[in-house]
Amino acid sequence: MKKILPLFVIAIFVPQLAFAALPKLHGFVEFDYGLKLSDDNTKRDNYNLLEQRLQLKLTHYFSGENYLANKGAVLNFRGDFLVDWYYSGKTDFDLREANVLLSPFRFMDLKAGRQVLTWGTGDYLFINDQFPKDYESFYAGRDDEYLKKPSDAIKTSFYPKFANIDFVMIPYFTPNTLPKGDRLSFFDSFQGGIAGRNSDRHIISPPFQLSNTEYALRVYKGLGSNELAFYGFWGYNKNPESYKNEALRQLYHEKRDVYGASLRGPIASGIGNVEVGYNYSREDPLGVKRTVANSKLQVMSGYEKDLGNDFKIGFQYLYEQMMNYAKYRDNLLSQDYRWDQHRHLLANRITKLFKNQTVRVSLFTFYSPTDNDGYIRPSVSYDITDRWRTTLGANLPWGEDEHTAFGQMKKNKNMYLRVRYSF
Repeated sequence: MKKILPLFVIAIFVPQLAFAALPKLHGFVEFDYGLKLSDDNTKRDNYNLLEQRLQLKLTHYFSGENYLANKGAVLNFRGDFLVDWYYSGKTDFDLREANVLLSPFRFMDLKAGRQVLTWGTGDYLFINDQFPKDYESFYAGRDDEYLKKPSDAIKTSFYPKFANIDFVMIPYFTPNTLPKGDRLSFFDSFQGGIAGRNSDRHIISPPFQLSNTEYALRVYKGLGSNELAFYGFWGYNKNPESYKNEALRQLYHEKRDVYGASLRGPIASGIGNVEVGYNYSREDPLGVKRTVANSKLQVMSGYEKDLGNDFKIGFQYLYEQMMNYAKYRDNLLSQDYRWDQHRHLLANRITKLFKNQTVRVSLFTFYSPTDNDGYIRPSVSYDITDRWRTTLGANLPWGEDEHTAFGQMKKNKNMYLRVRYSF
């Protein structure tokens, strides 16, 4: 139903499309393969990625004497047909975009339908970007575009003199896609360690109803060469971090508000950024419920610089602090896992282009000195022609403990190959 509804939205707003000439299709065909480098208890022993993908993309600009043409309306569509051999040739369709963009007033833009939403200043690190992510794709070796999941939403943008304003309404809750044991293993607190197919936990998501609509707000303004932004989010935690019923092994997405700000601009011959966000747990603001995730504070800073000769470097630092930690600690039971109050995370990206910018070599690393874990993502891509591209890379998470962010993924190491033909 979620995949079909955006198409109904388009059908309502653009009935004359059926009588217009079809726009030209673009897209790509891609083959993906991920060879496992470690053992775990998942569905396949030798690989965790084997699929063929066809993406079709079109953009239609309305013309003629009608309301949509007068308002500069644009229809966007992007969808993936997938054959997944990890699941014995299972076929699927992923509707990634199906929306209409128009300007109903001179001071306002409107985008309605399925769309990929993103904001914030982090590189693979997200504080005020509370839109859904696909971390299974991220760790399996799919292209970076699949880290961001689409949302069925209505986005309005306003342009008063004092600032620009984006306001988003999301009636359908879409969670992060996390490892669940069949393709990738993960830490399962009910199993007391890293679990694969033996995991039998259950995730409870908010039902579709008007009161569960999520809202997101961004107010941003240019200050010379800098951009200052303020954010607000009122919705649900995209990760199921709270316990609904421990006896039934049920986790759920608790209500969560996020308030934050960011600043990005030139500094020391490069680009610097700082971002802060406060995650407020609406269901346990005092932190006294051991089954509900506590509020937390996140602060991030970053710096990137172009060193010339197609060589770029970037550094990031993220600090996280659990709020009301003393109350959280005092209410734990003896069998509960105790999460740390503070977490520090360092990230680094190095990128170099060769052979007239047709070869791209990249290395992204995460390291947490508090969790004593990390994640290494090397990759090399080669544009053989304007249409053919091949990418070779690896996902190498590691960690001393099994319950930390990267330590729980250490059995999912792989090398991947992607071959893409664009048209």
